[in-house]
Amino acid sequence: MTGHSIPIPRSFSETKAKEFYTDFLGFDVVFEHKRPLFIPLYLGITSDNCMLHISEHHRDACPDPAL
Repeated sequence: MTGHSIPIPRSFSETKAKEFYTDFLGFDVVFEHKRPLFIPLYLGITSDNCMLHISEHHRDACPDPAL
């Protein structure tokens, strides 16, 4: 996928993110990386030609990456 960007919106709730992106908007889950015990979710979803990665990781998608 040379020349393509994949936005990474930040999520604060795995349940709400999945509900919104998959149930409401109709995205399909491509991959999900989450380990037990407080490891943040990192989710890849797709719909038609659109791909997003949803992240619960601290400082992902924050306005000042130097924080």
